[in-house]
Amino acid sequence: MTLAPYGRLLRRPAVLRLVLVSLVARIPHAAVGVVLTLHVVGTLDLGYGHAGVVAAAMTVGMAIGAPWRGRRVDRLGLRRALLPSVVIEAAVWSAAPFLDYRGLLVAGVVAGLFMVPVFSVIRQSLSVLVPEEEQRTAFALDSVCTELTFMLAPVLGVLVATTWSTTAALVVVGVATVGAGALLMWFDPPTRTALRPAATGADGGDVARAGAAVAGHAGSRAAVAPARVITPALLVTLLAASAASLVLTGTDVSIVASLEEWDRVPDTGWMIALWAAGSVVGGLVYGAGRRSVQPLTLVLLLAVLTVPAALAGNPLWLAVAVVLAGVPCAPALSSITAALVRLVPEHRRGEVMGWSGSAMTVGSALGAPLCGLVIDRAGASAGFLVAGGVGVVVAGGGLLVLSVVRDRRAAAAVVTDADLDVAEPEGPVPGGEVLAGRTAR
Repeated sequence: MTLAPYGRLLRRPAVLRLVLVSLVARIPHAAVGVVLTLHVVGTLDLGYGHAGVVAAAMTVGMAIGAPWRGRRVDRLGLRRALLPSVVIEAAVWSAAPFLDYRGLLVAGVVAGLFMVPVFSVIRQSLSVLVPEEEQRTAFALDSVCTELTFMLAPVLGVLVATTWSTTAALVVVGVATVGAGALLMWFDPPTRTALRPAATGADGGDVARAGAAVAGHAGSRAAVAPARVITPALLVTLLAASAASLVLTGTDVSIVASLEEWDRVPDTGWMIALWAAGSVVGGLVYGAGRRSVQPLTLVLLLAVLTVPAALAGNPLWLAVAVVLAGVPCAPALSSITAALVRLVPEHRRGEVMGWSGSAMTVGSALGAPLCGLVIDRAGASAGFLVAGGVGVVVAGGGLLVLSVVRDRRAAAAVVTDADLDVAEPEGPVPGGEVLAGRTAR
């Protein structure tokens, strides 16, 4: 494996700065899940099922809010679209640490509804700054950076929660969430070629030059963009996003529960970091390669490799299992993003990225409470089994449907060509060369 593709990518104007900003802005998003779980289980003294419901409440809000926030980014530009999120998130997270369980559920919905769309904005900007032939590498690097954030943020969240309190940890998460929104508004990366700022100076000049370098690529894609945005291919990609999110959320809850069973809660941070480390390795290898893989195939692999974690009888074996389970994670997520960018025109990309976020939050909304309830009744190992098993069923079923659809289309094409051969008269006819060309294809 060579890392040369990443070197070429990072030498492109504005890309390196965008990657660094994304690392910082994603920290609160990566920490909030484990902090909320510890707060509900520890401070509020409730079960993992209750913690899963809080996570589900937030993800339901995100599922509702992501598409219209993406649409606002498409229509208004980044700064105007993010301002309401920053203001409302500041209010919600100022109150959330001091609420009872019911109040926390309401706060979770509102926080999700106005969550700063860091992930979709960064990926949307990469699709503008990077030409199509390098986008698979760019999205793989983005997924790797996401995993690096998930290696650091939960460790910090658990450290604050166990050293001081989960209330203090939630306060820190809230402040960091508002800071992430303000950072994105300050940097204002381009999300559309048409909305690229005509700025001067180091940052603005680099962004403008980067946009100009890929304007031809974006223009050519827009010229042939399909009129329909909702297509079977898009729906399959959104299904892959939901399945991946379900597996990952269920694994996250199961890791915390396993360590709690073994009275090793302070080890949660580094265990999740090892899980993310496996994803980093997988993402780097996938991004440096030359072949793209169907998203559902990678999600199926992700689900299958999650199941062995259920057999871990101690923290050492769990560490080995989560590294293995993490390897397909970044490739699956980057493959989903790359597919979305290919499937939709640029002027609808923010909205469709929002739909992808909604699909992932639906997966989270199902995965967290489902695995949490199973863990409460059957133990932490059952959580891994449910997460992996459901992922196998969803991804495997999606691949089976795709195979059936492809076979039917192939059969229809054969029938059509046979009809053309039978109907073809002897001797030349006007337009005969067109029919011959169609049959040959």
